[in-house]
Amino acid sequence: MDFSLAQRLQQIEPFHVMEVIKRAGELEKQGRSTIYMCIGEPDFPPAQPVLDAAQQALASGAAMRYTAALGLHELREAISGHYRHAFGVDVPAERIVITAGASAALLLACAALVERDAEVLMPDPSYPCNRHFIAAFNGHPTLIPTGPAERFQLTAAMVDAHWGQHTRGVLLASPSNPTGTSITREELGRTLDVVRRHRGFALVDEIYQGLSYEGKPYTALEFGDDVIVINSFSKYFNMTGWRLGWLVVPPAMLPAIEKLAQNFFICASSLAQHAALACFTPEALAVAEERRREFQRRRDYLVPELLSLGFDIPVLPDGAFYVYADCSRLSDDADRLARDILDRTGVVLTPGLDFGSVGAKRFMRVSYATSMSRLEEAMRRLKDYFGKS
Repeated sequence: MDFSLAQRLQQIEPFHVMEVIKRAGELEKQGRSTIYMCIGEPDFPPAQPVLDAAQQALASGAAMRYTAALGLHELREAISGHYRHAFGVDVPAERIVITAGASAALLLACAALVERDAEVLMPDPSYPCNRHFIAAFNGHPTLIPTGPAERFQLTAAMVDAHWGQHTRGVLLASPSNPTGTSITREELGRTLDVVRRHRGFALVDEIYQGLSYEGKPYTALEFGDDVIVINSFSKYFNMTGWRLGWLVVPPAMLPAIEKLAQNFFICASSLAQHAALACFTPEALAVAEERRREFQRRRDYLVPELLSLGFDIPVLPDGAFYVYADCSRLSDDADRLARDILDRTGVVLTPGLDFGSVGAKRFMRVSYATSMSRLEEAMRRLKDYFGKS
């Protein structure tokens, strides 16, 4: 038999940080204490109403069967109501598709929109899986260098300047992984106007939308029903392992997305969907907001601490739970520094290699999705490491 692998795999790179995590696991087996500040997963469990709803769905048998490919109608209605109450935007439930995590939402969108050799513009740095989804459908993710002046985000002028013959659309994320920065409402509006003028598509990843700390968050959906938005229950609602997200699409795309969802997944987890219905109860939303404030408290502690160690933070992160920290005053190789810090202190940080070529040697992504006591212990260890104690 011939087990030759598809050529597209050459465009999909492994996660470099997994080697760091593997090394951390080896140290733990040796009895070393490690503190993970490299993982994009909240340290909180789902709110109790969500857990109760899951147990009730199991006890009643409601979660034992397939749902419609587009998801439970009640959950789609609940998300529609959330957009109305939280953002003042009317998003009909019919445009909302429940997916097996935000990754499945992006998979469906790329399957529907990305032709062979189609170019999709993205910022550099950005989350690596996003570009790999485009490559999986034989498209070309084109990473455009960004910096502090643009808040590490694409601007309308940059999109216009880089739009070429084969460009099909843009993929944006606000707030962003790894930078924790958002696109301003005004700049996003201008960018979407540029995409429309070029008759392309706009995919906007809003999975960290609920974790915004400076001003009231907004959604790209307020700019029209031709914008495609991806969201998730993983971050704001702390349901990472439940693998549940959603996709909002223009009405004309819905038949294509439904056909793809039927073939790719049949449906998202029925149990997760029934549990997620409770996310939009007042009790669960109050818990989510309390945790958002806790993440902000951690950010406000961590940023000054990193600055005191010699890191530079050119843009204050206004969302998610990451600090994109420039370590060039401390080392000329972020990957080497991260490995040495791990070996000598047990603190696990993410070097910038995974997120693009711009700043790959200069930046680290520091996650504060861990408890305040663990963050404080990590800073004590780093102060000893850098001789700052």
